[in-house]
Amino acid sequence: MISDPAAVLFVLAAVVFVSIRLEERFTLFRSLGAALVGILLAMLLSNIGVIPGSSPTYEFLVGPGVSVGIALILLSVDIRSILQAGPRMLAAFGIGAAGTAIGAIAGGLLFSGMVGPETWKLCGQFTGTYTGGGMNFAALGQALGTSSDLFTAALAADVIVTAIWMAACLSVPILLGRPGRSPDLTESREDQTKDGPTTTLEHALHNSGKPVPLGDAAALVVIAVGSVWFAGRLASLLPMLPEVLWLTTIVLLIAQVPAVKGLAGGAMWGNYLLLLFLASNGAQSVIMNIVRHGPAVFYFAGGTVLVHGVIIFGVGRLLRIDLPTLAVASQANVGGAASAMAMASARRYTDRLLPGVIVGLLGYAIGNYSGYVIAILLRGLLAG
Repeated sequence: MISDPAAVLFVLAAVVFVSIRLEERFTLFRSLGAALVGILLAMLLSNIGVIPGSSPTYEFLVGPGVSVGIALILLSVDIRSILQAGPRMLAAFGIGAAGTAIGAIAGGLLFSGMVGPETWKLCGQFTGTYTGGGMNFAALGQALGTSSDLFTAALAADVIVTAIWMAACLSVPILLGRPGRSPDLTESREDQTKDGPTTTLEHALHNSGKPVPLGDAAALVVIAVGSVWFAGRLASLLPMLPEVLWLTTIVLLIAQVPAVKGLAGGAMWGNYLLLLFLASNGAQSVIMNIVRHGPAVFYFAGGTVLVHGVIIFGVGRLLRIDLPTLAVASQANVGGAASAMAMASARRYTDRLLPGVIVGLLGYAIGNYSGYVIAILLRGLLAG
């Protein structure tokens, strides 16, 4: 068995590399996603004895590693762009976020006996991930201290449920109404080609879009590592808020500085660190524990999204919001900005593409906050 921490890191890096290549080249692996493929590969290597179930490498990735990754990705969020989303898309997104919170609480109360004492942690993670996408899942799991086995089972359930919901949202506008264009969400072709959320989100996580100068790389390291350190200091001085919320707030503020916006490569390297972190979670997982947690966790995730769907489409239609807008907003909630873009592109809702991406970025920005609040709320309800 490979036990040297450097060698274990090498194996995880190889796992991430193979996962990314498989996602790029094969439709099956593209549908699964590099994150889930990496988890499964690392889990296989761990369970057959190639790498250990515990290692200092995993401890680093679960701590500073994932925190730096979160900081690097958050540096791509432009708060001012939220104003461009339009009232209908923002309203639909807000309804969907509320539906997610209600669904997560209901699921937590219903399945707490099956999931166990960490139900409240999953409630927070599902709230975060179904408010703005899966990137919040890792941040909240690290902040709340979710066990590795439960984390991996929940992530697998999240990937499956998100894929099912994408298919549902693609079908809803056709099954329930005629697709159309809302009058207040218009976007010129010139706007769609500008460098903005549409280009930065989809491409920045996988490609910097331009060469990364050494000075930019150095600046990103200073900002990300400094933010993690400062957030940790604030969390120790003011423990009423966890480190991840301090980190989110600090980095979002720094990200609005013009000089910081021009730095290249942050989101891509942040995404890579998150993939390493997720692979390490797979390596720490014991198959029998995942099987034991799996069904209840899947019901929990599915129930959360089902309630979200009933509320966003039910309340949204009562407020006369068109179905295409609701479908794109729901994807921004459940799958994040990239899913919203995929939804709008697949159905040719070009006037909703940029607004959908923007509210997806908003969801990523607020998901850590809402997820933490809902987790604490459910912990109190279960304790009472």
